[in-house]
Amino acid sequence: MMKLRHLFNNPSLAEMLVKNWDYDESSLDLFQNFRISANAIYPFRRQGDLCFLRCSPTCEKCRTNLEAELAFIRHLLARGYPALQPIPAKSGADFIEKSTPWGEYHACVFQHVTGVQISETSLGDEIVFAFGAALGWLHQLSSGYSPRTRRWDYLDVFNWIEKTLKELGLTAAPLEELQILREYFAALPISAGTYGLIHYDFETDNVFYNADNQTCSVIDFDDAMYHWYVMDIVQSLESLQDECGGADFPRRKNIFLEGYASRHPLDGSLLAAGPVFRRFANLYSYTRIARSIHEQWENEPDWMAQLRARLAESMAEESAGFGAVV
Repeated sequence: MMKLRHLFNNPSLAEMLVKNWDYDESSLDLFQNFRISANAIYPFRRQGDLCFLRCSPTCEKCRTNLEAELAFIRHLLARGYPALQPIPAKSGADFIEKSTPWGEYHACVFQHVTGVQISETSLGDEIVFAFGAALGWLHQLSSGYSPRTRRWDYLDVFNWIEKTLKELGLTAAPLEELQILREYFAALPISAGTYGLIHYDFETDNVFYNADNQTCSVIDFDDAMYHWYVMDIVQSLESLQDECGGADFPRRKNIFLEGYASRHPLDGSLLAAGPVFRRFANLYSYTRIARSIHEQWENEPDWMAQLRARLAESMAEESAGFGAVV
């Protein structure tokens, strides 16, 4: 999540950036359907096709990670994987860096994928199986991937967490949790079948089901990192449980895992360590939120004060298990 000061809607900025691509001028009224969190996302049309401008201040995103993200997407697309399609700018580049009156910004454009968000479906057996299979296929393709530009890994994330926590003065329980997790993951074996570039946000709102061919299209690789593949599985299953809940979740979980195993081997011992991987996600999220809400101003708009309160509640929930013995 970006710092709160970057969460203001800025259609003038979006219009300045989108001019680096071909676009239908009559479609810019779609900007009113923007959303802003880890990035600002503005929909528009290009030759009638729905596209999305994604932008963020350069201080919020690492250029190397952005280059690596787009290279991985190109790798997947070249092998038939239904990932979102980057649209090159007029210059031919997959993304741009621009000076604007609001500062330096990164921007890229993606074409809308087909299908319906998994979160908006019936979560029938064939859909849940396809959801799992899409993740297994992603990990299969990641296993053979040797990029020129390398995305950051879980150790880089640990280093970023430590640096950020110290800058924010949060050095008690979060740093203790960080040390516990460092020691745990340092002891885990790494192999091509269990570790590679993961999506990290493979949840029901980032995967779209295509009923015509019973496959899934995937968006939002912005959080990708090198990690154990089970990290993706844990978060996908939690997202699935949030959607269906109830007594039927264990059955759906098994169907998801069957779908996954149809594309990539499943390591049951790592899956059993799911709670520790969940703690990684909690600490990472806690730190990102803490950074986002650290700055405060007088006379904040109501939406910002309300968002700050909700995020503080999320931090409290995520920190509840800090320091527990693994």
